[in-house]
Amino acid sequence: MAGEAENRAAFGIQAEYCAAMAAPVTARLCAGLATALDRDSATGRRALDWPGEPVADALALRLVGGLHALHRAGVDPALSRLFAGDDADIDAVLRVALVRHDATLLPWLDGPPQTNEAARSAGLMTGLLHLARRYGPRIEVLEIGSSAGLNLMIGRYRFDLGGVGVGPPDAAVRIAPAWRGVAPPAAKVAIVGARGVDIAPVDVADPAQAARLAAYVWVDAQDRLARLAAAIGEARAQGVDLAQGDAADWVEARLAEPQAAGVTRVLMHSVVWQYLTDDARMRIVAAMAAAAASASTDRPLGWVMMEPNRDLHRHEVRVRGWPAETPMELVALTHAHGAWVEGLAPPYATRDYVMRRGAYEAD
Repeated sequence: MAGEAENRAAFGIQAEYCAAMAAPVTARLCAGLATALDRDSATGRRALDWPGEPVADALALRLVGGLHALHRAGVDPALSRLFAGDDADIDAVLRVALVRHDATLLPWLDGPPQTNEAARSAGLMTGLLHLARRYGPRIEVLEIGSSAGLNLMIGRYRFDLGGVGVGPPDAAVRIAPAWRGVAPPAAKVAIVGARGVDIAPVDVADPAQAARLAAYVWVDAQDRLARLAAAIGEARAQGVDLAQGDAADWVEARLAEPQAAGVTRVLMHSVVWQYLTDDARMRIVAAMAAAAASASTDRPLGWVMMEPNRDLHRHEVRVRGWPAETPMELVALTHAHGAWVEGLAPPYATRDYVMRRGAYEAD
């Protein structure tokens, strides 16, 4: 259990990460909270007495999301000046806001950020291209931690990944990250099914829930907010197959279902692993191992993840496919929000990410 000093330090750590991700306003807010938090509000007391792992639990981002929601609602001009980049009296403004809006802010600490970023699907699609080259174009996606299900629409987006075009040419949402390094495989991808689960799904048809999702987007990233609006429009128009439930229960049930011939079944996730319990992670790993034992060239199995490396301030795209003896491979690096992707050249690093907790939320 962390103490007050460790919980304060988590805000400074998040500030460093935000600065490294070219988000100076959010970085200054996190740094300001590290010193402004006090025990004059229930929100401040709860943050300072946080019982879990404050970095892995994204404590700072929970609170910043609540403050951003207040800014977007236009209810506190002094606070909004901070979000506009004015740092004058930042500690004093934050202290007043924490007390004045205590009842509104406190529930934002109840759960992790729902940072459903559509551009993360660029990294995920990079991984899917590697599997499509091995096993063929037809892919069924199973996503855990789907939030609002925006990445479940990966088959509806148009991608330009280092000159490799994937997806419908007339797609309403187009994703073209700055590309570095080796281009991904120029394979065809046909998403024949996409289902997801989240412990607390976001229904973007509800304006209040859509507004909450936007509040978790850093104020520095207006392009992300515009892309989020476009993706929400697509989800409202065509819907997504998103269930509420426990990730491990859901994965076990989905992997037990019959798999169509000629289709690669792929478990997919991004910035999710850190939020799962040790038991849930172990169960998912075991379920994948059991399914892999019966995978065949006619019914392959894949795993694609985009999860953060907290030490290097980057996200890593890792891929594994069965049948094959090759361990999970690191095929690309990516910006936390999909601004750039760097394709790596073989031989790929094969250190497993998925067996341990400790990844750092980068949103």
